[in-house]
Amino acid sequence: MTERNKTITSEFLLLGLPIKPEHQHLFYALFLTMYLTTVLGNLLIIVLIRLDPHLHTPMYLLLSNLSFSDLCFSSVTMPKLLQNMQSQVPAIPYAGCLTQMYFFLYFGDLESFLLLAMAYDRYVAICFPLHYTSIMSPKLCVGLMVLSWVLTTLHALLHTLLVARLSFCGNNTIPHFFCDLSALVKLACSDTHVNELVIFIMGCLIIVAPFLLIVMSYARIVSSILKVLSVRSIHKVFSTCGSHLAVVSLFYGTAGALYLCPSADNSTMKETVMAMMYTVVTPMLNPFIYSLRNRDMNGALRRIFYKKKIPSFQ
Repeated sequence: MTERNKTITSEFLLLGLPIKPEHQHLFYALFLTMYLTTVLGNLLIIVLIRLDPHLHTPMYLLLSNLSFSDLCFSSVTMPKLLQNMQSQVPAIPYAGCLTQMYFFLYFGDLESFLLLAMAYDRYVAICFPLHYTSIMSPKLCVGLMVLSWVLTTLHALLHTLLVARLSFCGNNTIPHFFCDLSALVKLACSDTHVNELVIFIMGCLIIVAPFLLIVMSYARIVSSILKVLSVRSIHKVFSTCGSHLAVVSLFYGTAGALYLCPSADNSTMKETVMAMMYTVVTPMLNPFIYSLRNRDMNGALRRIFYKKKIPSFQ
């Protein structure tokens, strides 16, 4: 009974960001602006792809799913962060903490798999242009998305169940702005060897493996382009793959450095800044990266506004 009573933890305290009290309102306004930009930007991409028939292609179907994932990924942490910045006691219930951790893992994993699917789409489009339609069929696209959703569900559920079996004793303070998996494992007072082993193995499968496959796909793309050296072909590669490469670099660079290359002297400030990069900054920048230099997205936006204006001239 004594051991059982030690495991009962009703809530955790999130330390949040190391911001001085006099700067709280400034950073609150900054993070609120970033979150609203993330929501509106990704919603705009989803609506444009939904409304414009020209964008009903495998590439933009995957992009709309990525935008939805970014929107949800940011919404898992930002509302609670903004609430805690205005609260004297930044507490989160035990069940709420596990729920936040589950959806954080879920949408983070989903982004990783969607970026891999988009890399495969670009690989087929450039290396096998004549067979693109037959290879990237609607059935395959739906299959890739369903597989991504199923795998992320199983992975997030696995970690959540493993954390739920841990014992949390006196210290219930999480030195983070959200319920991060590694922070919760470090906080536990029971044996965490199984958790740490699963985190390492699954981290390699979820982060390293997709990243290596993306690198391989772009290596094949570069190899095929070098066989036909022309300004037009090189321009085509950069116009179709540049945006995706930028997003891949942002997401895997920060997430990989934080979770796969941890150091014993990592400060809370360093970990927090890196976590902010891939949980807040990357979802906010994705709509700009994919839309500002994308002629199809800009064309869809003009067509929708043009349709709105036509009745006023009649």
